[in-house]
Amino acid sequence: MELTAAITHEGDLFVARCLEVDVTSQGDSMDDALANLKEALGLYFEDENEPFDLSHPIVTTFQLSA
Repeated sequence: MELTAAITHEGDLFVARCLEVDVTSQGDSMDDALANLKEALGLYFEDENEPFDLSHPIVTTFQLSA
């Protein structure tokens, strides 16, 4: 299963969010945050019924003049 993670640096921690499902985790490094997200997603999908119908989000950047 291929999923997409967005990782941000928030305070002293890195926060990893899965963009296909509403699951988030954190860690002291980007690698830790991603590993923790994978573990959390494993637990999330244990409680879900198959088949998983996930669509990948469209991710883009844009400029905003404030």
